[in-house]
This record gives sequence, structure tokens and C-alpha cells, in this order.
Amino acid sequence: MESITGALGPLFLLILFGAMLGYWRWPSDSFWPQMERLIYFVLFPAMLVATLASADVSQVPVTRLALVLLGAMTLFGLLLWRFRTWLKLTPAAFTSVFQGAVRFNTYVGVAGAAALHGSLGTTTAAVAVALMVPVVNVMCVASFVAAGTLGGASVGKSVIALIKNPLILACLAGIGLNLSGLGLPGWSRDTVELLGRAALPLGLIAVGVALRPAALLRVDRGVLATTSIKLLLMPALVLAFTWLLQLDPVSRDVALLFAALPTATSAYILARQLGGDAELMAAIITGQTLLAMLTLPLWLRLVS
Repeated sequence: MESITGALGPLFLLILFGAMLGYWRWPSDSFWPQMERLIYFVLFPAMLVATLASADVSQVPVTRLALVLLGAMTLFGLLLWRFRTWLKLTPAAFTSVFQGAVRFNTYVGVAGAAALHGSLGTTTAAVAVALMVPVVNVMCVASFVAAGTLGGASVGKSVIALIKNPLILACLAGIGLNLSGLGLPGWSRDTVELLGRAALPLGLIAVGVALRPAALLRVDRGVLATTSIKLLLMPALVLAFTWLLQLDPVSRDVALLFAALPTATSAYILARQLGGDAELMAAIITGQTLLAMLTLPLWLRLVS
């Protein structure tokens, strides 16, 4: 347990440090939105390209990892939609609950995998991101469309945004460079790697800045349902799948880590843009992120 908390503890401290900066509004209210754009559009894609372009992906059981992660995510997405009437939520609130159940915080996932298993953990996490990001984005946009919270024009904009998603493009670029044998030639490798190294610490601080403690006052059926799925039921199902498909310890840990992650802070932006319940989304993001500091080490301890 000490090795797990020792690996994850610094990550959680960076998130809490970010929460303090957000509370103090330092250095300014306009600083962090611009920093988040830099992380999302430049630094994190650079890290993915640098990792995937030179990684030995043959060490990762890609097919079995995809079955575990995508299978669990799709199953819970379908179950949520099946029982949406039982939850008695408005269409806008349901889309926030749906995002809270299937989205995952990429920064925490990759940083956690690297802290636990070094370069192989980072490679496995990058493969997980490449597998999950396109699927989760399609699922979430589809939930807004099915719930009827956005019009046809917004559907078109959402599809374009999906095609232009920097994480998806970075994964495709990294895989393409890897398969072509080109890699990152010359100084480009060191340059891209240096950019990528800044992504995780700054990303974790940005996660903390985005937390909204006041939103925790909202505790209802939707918050309880989505948090139970994300932090308890999803990891339990993924753990069962990893045992069934006999994943190696590193892939198992990374799969479990990604299954037990809190939802992404970007879900708040999507809720605001596509007609979701943004205040409920803020409560879900904040509650899950804080609770995950307790549940993540416990799940990893279970399989250690």
C-alpha cells in the first residue's frame, strides 16, 4: 500500500495545490483557461506523440486491453440509457450523469500509470488513451443528441470538433510515425519530449484549479448514481474482465486505473456548450475527483 500511495500521493498533492490556486484566483481568473488550452492543444498531444512514436507497442496486449476498457464503458453507457426513466432526471441532467459515468481524467490516468510502472506504464496508458478517447467522445455527443438537448447545427459542430480533437490527432500521428519507422528524427524527438514533460504536472494543477467546492452542496440521485458507477461498479467490472482475459500486471493496473478515474474536467465545458446541466456537472467532477483520492489507492491495493 505504501508504494501505491507513494506513487499517487504527489499527483493528488498537485491537484490540491491547483485547488488552492483556484480558490485564491492566482495569478488571475483569465490565466488558467489559457493555460488549459496550451495543455490540451500543445503539451499533452506532444507527450502522446513522443510516447507513441518511439514506443514498443508490441509489449501492450492492445486487443485485450480494448475489450476490457471499451467493453466496460459501453456496457455501463447502455445500462444508464436503459434505466434513465428510473433516475427521473431531466434530459440536461441525464447527459451530465452520462458524462460523469463514462468520461475519464486523462491527465491523472497517464500520470498515475507513469508513477506506478515507468515508461511501460506510460506506453500502456497512451494506448488506452488512443483506444478510449474517440469512443467516449462519440458516446457523449450521442447522449446529447438522443436526449434532445441540442439542434442539428450543434451536431455538425460536434462532429467537426471530434474530428479535430487534438488528443485523437496526436494518437494517430504517434502511431503513424511508429508504424512508418520514421519515429521523431533529429532534434524533433528531444523537443517534443521536453514539451510533453510539462503536460502532466501542469495538467494535474489545472485539474485542481477547475474544481468547484461550492458545487458539492448539490447531492442528488444523479450525483450518487454516476459516482457509484464511476468509482465502484466500473472498476469492479474492469477488474473482473482483466482476470477473465488474463492481462499482465502492468496492463491490468493501467486498465483498473483508467476505469477508476474521476470524470474529466472538460465535461463541464461540453455540458455548457451542448445543453447539459453544467452545475450538476461541476458537482460530479468535484465530488469524483476528491473521492478518487481515496478509492484509487484502494482499488490498486486490491490487485497488488
